[in-house]
Amino acid sequence: MRGDRRLLLALLAPGVLLAAWEAVALLLLFTGAAPESRTGLGAALSTQAPVLAVWWLAAAAAAAFGLYRLHAVFVAGADRLADATRVLAGDPQAPAIPPQGNATLRALAEAINTLADRHRTLRSDMDERIADASEAVAYQRDQLAALMAELEQGVIVCNLDGRILLYNQQSSRLFASCGGTVGLGRSIDALLDPALIAHAREMLEQRGAGGAPAHFVTGLPDGHLLRVGMAGVRPAGEGATAALTGFVLLVDDITEEQRAHASRDARLLTLTEASRASLAAMQAALDLMDYPDLAEDERARFQAIVRDEVSAMGRRLEALAADTSEDLKGRWPLQDMLGADLLAAAARRIAATSGDAAETDAEPGLWLRVDSFAVISALAFLAGRHGAAAGRPALRLRRAEGRAHLDLLWRGESAEPAPGWQTEPMQVGDERLPLTVRDVAERHGGEVWFGRQREGSDRFVRFLLPLASGAPQAPLAPSDSRPVYYDFDLFRASAEGSTLDERPLTGISYTVFDTETTGLDPAGGDEIIQIGATRIVNGRLLDGECFDQLVNPGRHIPEASIPIHGIRPEMVRSKPPIAEVLPLFHAFAADTVLVGHNVAFDMRFLQIKEAVSGVRFEQPVLDTLLLASIVHPHETEHGLEATAARLGINLAARHTAVGDALTTAAIFLKLLPLLAQKGITTLGEARAASAGSFYARLRY
Repeated sequence: MRGDRRLLLALLAPGVLLAAWEAVALLLLFTGAAPESRTGLGAALSTQAPVLAVWWLAAAAAAAFGLYRLHAVFVAGADRLADATRVLAGDPQAPAIPPQGNATLRALAEAINTLADRHRTLRSDMDERIADASEAVAYQRDQLAALMAELEQGVIVCNLDGRILLYNQQSSRLFASCGGTVGLGRSIDALLDPALIAHAREMLEQRGAGGAPAHFVTGLPDGHLLRVGMAGVRPAGEGATAALTGFVLLVDDITEEQRAHASRDARLLTLTEASRASLAAMQAALDLMDYPDLAEDERARFQAIVRDEVSAMGRRLEALAADTSEDLKGRWPLQDMLGADLLAAAARRIAATSGDAAETDAEPGLWLRVDSFAVISALAFLAGRHGAAAGRPALRLRRAEGRAHLDLLWRGESAEPAPGWQTEPMQVGDERLPLTVRDVAERHGGEVWFGRQREGSDRFVRFLLPLASGAPQAPLAPSDSRPVYYDFDLFRASAEGSTLDERPLTGISYTVFDTETTGLDPAGGDEIIQIGATRIVNGRLLDGECFDQLVNPGRHIPEASIPIHGIRPEMVRSKPPIAEVLPLFHAFAADTVLVGHNVAFDMRFLQIKEAVSGVRFEQPVLDTLLLASIVHPHETEHGLEATAARLGINLAARHTAVGDALTTAAIFLKLLPLLAQKGITTLGEARAASAGSFYARLRY
């Protein structure tokens, strides 16, 4: 039970007062008695001392009980009502105050709930007006999000401290291969060489506003090469001398491009060296053949040398052309495309190159996965090669047997295309491509052939093309559920000279985490079987940046615990051990304050595994259980479910690590303004207040 010294003193006060009252009464009785009767009076009182003591104890207990009941009804009830009122004042969506206590307190609770309902209605009206006024901004935000999602480049925007305030998913994928984590509020120095970043920033500052971006190439630990372009961010309207407020990084993975360049350079170098040797041999042979007295057999031998070298050079050139064709076939990746759009683009290309306006007929809603450039080039090549004598071309697209049939048709009598139409390089207008029609078909894993309609005299060239694997993504609509990939408020962040303890709670980055374990005894051999975490940056919950990992505990999972966390042995059998998972979680939580509910339990498990994992969690830690006991000192229950219900938070996937972490994060954000009402605004003040809580005495 939580100790309350003031209540304890209040309960002891009646006993002390009654003892003093009896002592004064006995003193007055003894001093007022005649001298000769004092001896008898003393003897009589000493024989009745047990009765007086029992009478005093009963009276003191009755008075203490009465005071306790009065305190519970009028003091503690009023304190709980005040705590609940503070929650309602800070959060209109908090649950209503349950009527309890005497009639006065119940009436007061009903009046407060009525005021809260009116406040909630006014707040809702105001939110609707703000939402209407912000609709245009939300639309622009969603357009920005859609644009960022479609970019093939990684985009990262940082403030001057190098803290990430905007990024797209492509940037996350680029660095995920080497274990790097991109997230709001994280330092770019953890992903790229700080010296390169500093040098590029210096170049931007020297060039001033409007200057060219800075570029550099860097490598990742896994061997990938990145090309990074850095552009400065400056305040608008301050001219060319405006100071940098941040910078934008455009990141490309050029590993395959560099490998292709190196391979091509090697082939060209080999061709050059071999051709130089062949040319030298031919030149020598030709020079010798000019001698008038050269014997016929010698002349024939030198002619054979020339022929052999010419043949060898031809083979080398053919091999180079074939390699170039293979490179070109893989240059444009297959993309999902609506069939009607592909036919429309092909018709425009045919009209531009041959002057024939091709008709189009596409099955509605048919999506293909194609290299549109190659397919359109092949159709334009065939339409132009077959010639105007074949008649006006038409394009038709149908689904058949899990594939798409794309036909280029000629109405009426038409001869078969000239030999070589599948194997010779394509010529489209003035552009010559090393690709062939056969290459295009093979690029798509299909076939191409010339045929005739069963009924009628129409001729066609048919391509078998793959269908898109799934339905295309719907256009992005305004929504508050999209993961947060930006926070422009971080532009205002600057290097702080103060320690973390002196910084405000609302300006710190947090990692809120939870663990699921085989049992409740970390020192007795129980193990972690799941770690889940999310992040809070600049007072915002980033539910799109989560850590969720099952762990192989290396021991059995007790059957009694499975109904609680729902994790069965077969679910963790193939998962990594804690020695591999903790370094990943350590990187996820870098440069943040750890937050958990009854976090001493979770931290004990992490501390026990420091030796096997090689990582140590040394950052500050906050416990929402302790903070809740500070905000609501008159409540007796501070478990996760009770605290969430008190603050009006819906539980998310209870007893899963990520679900409990998200719930804890929501509780923490609700507690921040309530802590501020009590004068607790910095990390140091929160840690000091937590240390003074009764629950801080718990040990695991």
